[in-house]
Amino acid sequence: MAQPLEGVRVADFSHVIAGPLATQFLCLLGAEVIKVEPPGGDVLRNYTQRKELRGMAEPFIGANAGKKSIILDLKTDFGREAARRLIATADIMVENFRPGVIDRLGLGYETVREINPGLIFCSISGYGQDGPMRDYPAIDQIIQSVSGLMGLSGEPDSGPMRIGFPVVDTYSALLAAFAIQAAYIQRERDPERRGQYIDMSMLDASLVMMASVVNPLVISNIEPKRTGNRGFSLAPTADTFETAENAITIGAVQQYQYERLCAALGRPDLLSDPRFADPDSRMAHDRELQAELAKTFMTKTALEWEAILSEAGVPAGAVRPVREVLKLPQLEGRNLMLEVEVPNPAISRATILNAGFRFAHDGPGVSAPPPLPGEHTDEILSELGLSCQPEEGDPA
Repeated sequence: MAQPLEGVRVADFSHVIAGPLATQFLCLLGAEVIKVEPPGGDVLRNYTQRKELRGMAEPFIGANAGKKSIILDLKTDFGREAARRLIATADIMVENFRPGVIDRLGLGYETVREINPGLIFCSISGYGQDGPMRDYPAIDQIIQSVSGLMGLSGEPDSGPMRIGFPVVDTYSALLAAFAIQAAYIQRERDPERRGQYIDMSMLDASLVMMASVVNPLVISNIEPKRTGNRGFSLAPTADTFETAENAITIGAVQQYQYERLCAALGRPDLLSDPRFADPDSRMAHDRELQAELAKTFMTKTALEWEAILSEAGVPAGAVRPVREVLKLPQLEGRNLMLEVEVPNPAISRATILNAGFRFAHDGPGVSAPPPLPGEHTDEILSELGLSCQPEEGDPA
């Protein structure tokens, strides 16, 4: 069998993270993704602290391995004509310009659907294609702030805190890839094979990502608050504790889990104490209970407690730096990582993340390297019936 999206062509007019990561998921599932870059290349190519990797930065490698690259100056007649011909051959088009830009380039949905009625066209932007904020510039950190996400991160008495990676870009990419594939299935089931327009807003995606606090707010007017490391249940036994070495997070949120916790800790007194007998009493005396737990957790290391509690059926995990997580034997055989060649003398091969799920057969993955800027320009132009791109300054 073939990969799910083998034979599907994606015209990728996106840059930086959200758009390219969305099309990377499609690429991992077998789609041919043709990355359309401006003459200077995608700026993500230079998002690195290693000067020798400029042009092939680590985030770029991870979000673009397996794609093809064509350089087009969309400000020229030639560039726009080449883009139109490419779009005419595509099943899917993705762009993340500011709202209105793609229309001014003559490549908006209403225009290109005339040449490709079955096109799945996905626009990714900060706030969506309409509304009073549509023209506001936005990046991940800004949407974290505007969406209320930063207001949920941190300790109760601290200020707002940005989540330490581009979580909005990442979730928006996943949601966009999901929407694109849903629209593709919809088209394949349509006897007329009509295309679809997808308006993907990073602000919308952020609120969907926060459904666990947004829904209680809109349903019962329960105001979300910063809870630090306390779990969603707010139980005092769903929190992070220091140990003799490093910290551990536990999640004993149900009564039977609390009973197993007390037994595993060797603290039957915490089970018989009427202050901690049931969830309500534990919540009413959470500080006293956490003080008792803190004393016990200091008697062993986080890794020791992780093994003890997990074997006892209590959710628990030692707090690890990412470097240590990547060494976990648990990840072996999960097909979570891919090794790809890199066309850069400073790094000939790189290990990157795969899609994060396994198929029994023909699952996600790529073997081709990330492309050099415009590496496939001549090949693709030739396929589109265009012999070459005019030199800068030449008439288009």
